[in-house]
Amino acid sequence: MPAAVFLSKSDVAYEEIKRRILSDELEPGAVVSQERIATEIGVSTTPVREALKRLKTEGLVRLDMHRDARVTELTSAEARHLYEIRQSIDPLAAELAAQRRDEADVENIESTLARLQPLQDTADLQALQVHREFHRAVYRASHNAILVDVLEGLWDKADRYRIAGLKAQPDSEKDLERVRAEHEALARAVLDQDVARARQVMLDHVAHSLGRRAIDALEGSRD
Repeated sequence: MPAAVFLSKSDVAYEEIKRRILSDELEPGAVVSQERIATEIGVSTTPVREALKRLKTEGLVRLDMHRDARVTELTSAEARHLYEIRQSIDPLAAELAAQRRDEADVENIESTLARLQPLQDTADLQALQVHREFHRAVYRASHNAILVDVLEGLWDKADRYRIAGLKAQPDSEKDLERVRAEHEALARAVLDQDVARARQVMLDHVAHSLGRRAIDALEGSRD
């Protein structure tokens, strides 16, 4: 039986504020009131302040000289920068995973793949989390701790753009089938230790991603 996970008050505040940001309860540019959040989740402002500092390092909020924070805006430039980074390091992670994966990695990849579900609703943070867990299993199979840390650090920021892309253009049935096939092909390439195939599948997956769709949506909103 797995050990119980105990979250600190700061962790609770962090998870709740992040949930509100990713679900758009706190929209881009919205003020995050420390006092209000503290009252609503039943903690003092100290853990809320600690949570906001953590969220700042992830690029989800902006802190200034005032007591309150603001949710960072989404921009086409940042969406493009994230996409450019992912074009380079996600395929690298997949390539290394195919070279280095061990039996524990095989089990993790197969387990998370089995739990994947289509991301059809922008409020479905559970589907978003399982999607992250699958990609995390692939990343960790690279056995490159620095690369994994970089990808983890980008994930929450990238999720906001995934949601923006989905809001701009919901996936069709054809899109959902393509994503399912890409995930299965990626898992199979890593498990079969097919290095070239793993790299190419991940590159194609990034090219078709919701993050890529967000660039077009945000650039169009400026017209």
